[in-house]
Amino acid sequence: MLSQCKRSHVRGLLVQTIFLGIMIFIATGCQKPVSTELYHKFPDQNWARFNLLSFEIPVKNMEKPYDVILFARFTPQFAYEKLGFNMVMNTPDGEERINQYDMNVKTKSGTFLGESNKDSCQQTIILKKELHIAKPGILKIELENLTPRLSTEGILGVGIRMVQSAK
Repeated sequence: MLSQCKRSHVRGLLVQTIFLGIMIFIATGCQKPVSTELYHKFPDQNWARFNLLSFEIPVKNMEKPYDVILFARFTPQFAYEKLGFNMVMNTPDGEERINQYDMNVKTKSGTFLGESNKDSCQQTIILKKELHIAKPGILKIELENLTPRLSTEGILGVGIRMVQSAK
């Protein structure tokens, strides 16, 4: 009778151990990639031509590369098809990358291209795909509005999202 009791107890422990292992596997396998998001809101819905935006993103994990994405939110007052901007990126190990971008915002007929609702539209552009960062520290990104006007109306804000790449 005692051995029957021991077998039943061992069987119960085995089932619990297998269940716990499966739960740990599911929990670690379904985790979302590490993501950081910073956003600069324009209270007057204008991005002044010489108002440089600076973002400082702490980087601790260097095991996987990152995708660096710019997103911007627009109102119907945004009058252009594209938002032109310059980006300067400085990695924690001292590497500097400079690029000029044109974010497509509207069609020629004035229809928003991104995710839209009644009052606004959000559009994204990948600044750097699979960015490998060699050491921990601060990733610095500076953005300059290149629209040839002193002030670009119709921009609610601009943000940077950094997510671990899928690869």
